[in-house]
Amino acid sequence: MRALVDTHALLWYLLDDPRLSGDAASAILDLHNEILVSPASYWEIAIKVSVGRYMFKEDFETFMERAITTHLLTILPISVRHAAAVAAMPLHHKDPFDRLLVAQATVEQIPILSSDAVLDRYGVTRIW
Repeated sequence: MRALVDTHALLWYLLDDPRLSGDAASAILDLHNEILVSPASYWEIAIKVSVGRYMFKEDFETFMERAITTHLLTILPISVRHAAAVAAMPLHHKDPFDRLLVAQATVEQIPILSSDAVLDRYGVTRIW
């Protein structure tokens, strides 16, 4: 299975946060799955770091590069097609990062690992 991980789920996984659901953790840990990370997620994490919401033991770039490599995550580049899907989406959710993740999941026809039930309004398959 290919699945896109939402930003909070990625952080909770990487930081061993108990808020990560068992189903999401199992999906990430299953080596048969390809877990995708959007550049929107590491951009959002960078913003969270810059405003002091998160602090890591190493600099942001090292943390993210190590996380992607160590956990065998695949970067899902943002394409014009993904952006076009955002332009056509109803406004169920105002968070631009989440809207892009939903668009990517929709275009790629893959589930998203997220606790955010609002995303269900877009018709994506959500694993939590």
